Amino acid sequence: MGIARLLAKGWIIFCLFAGAHALRFAVLQGVPLDMSLPAIGICALLFTAMGLLFVGGFGVSAAHVSGASFVSRFKPHHLIPGFNEAVFLLFVALSFLNQAFVAPATIGRGASALEDAIYFVVPGQRALFSSLDACTMDGGRIFAASFAWLLAIIYLASAASRLKLQAGLIRLEASDRPQALGPTLRAFLFGIVAVVGIQFLFVGSAYPWLNCSAFADVTGALLIGLAPLMLAYLIVAALASLMASAPEK
Repeated sequence: MGIARLLAKGWIIFCLFAGAHALRFAVLQGVPLDMSLPAIGICALLFTAMGLLFVGGFGVSAAHVSGASFVSRFKPHHLIPGFNEAVFLLFVALSFLNQAFVAPATIGRGASALEDAIYFVVPGQRALFSSLDACTMDGGRIFAASFAWLLAIIYLASAASRLKLQAGLIRLEASDRPQALGPTLRAFLFGIVAVVGIQFLFVGSAYPWLNCSAFADVTGALLIGLAPLMLAYLIVAALASLMASAPEK
């Protein structure tokens, strides 16, 4: 998987997830849907277009290296998500639905078995709990984060079983369409970003930096509901690129 394609997919999901939560917060604050939907929808589309414009510029520079135009390289099947992508999109939708409808109903019920398990396994969950406790804020956020980490672990385990297949597809794609960055450098860059993400999210270094107000808006919703899944997707991409850079036996 090329960097431009990974950035494009990640940015689109990021904008859609953020826009959905912004719309949810507006409705919860009493703003009529017919007033909030056009404004938030336009902002989401503009941010999506801005990111895709940047990613498209990176893709065009790679096209000069391969000597093929974007139109000639584009195939209709590129629009169809693979199995890993379909599972990832499903998990993102489940995480949002849990944040919006299920997690708020868990307030006052005490810690569930899922929360206790993730609290034990994921150090970042303990850091998130400490930050929310210092802000005297929960609102189902602990349960939402636990559910997102559970989905991320399931996705990582599922995708890891197909790493050889994904690495083979990357090799075939690289042979037909050379890119600006080789597979080794691409795996190195993915790995660096994945290590930073693990430190910030899985270890929990990012949570103490946030103000209490951040957990009450879209920023907190993204960190709690989407960031664990994005980290798992990035780790899979890094591992697949690393396997693709190794000599094929």
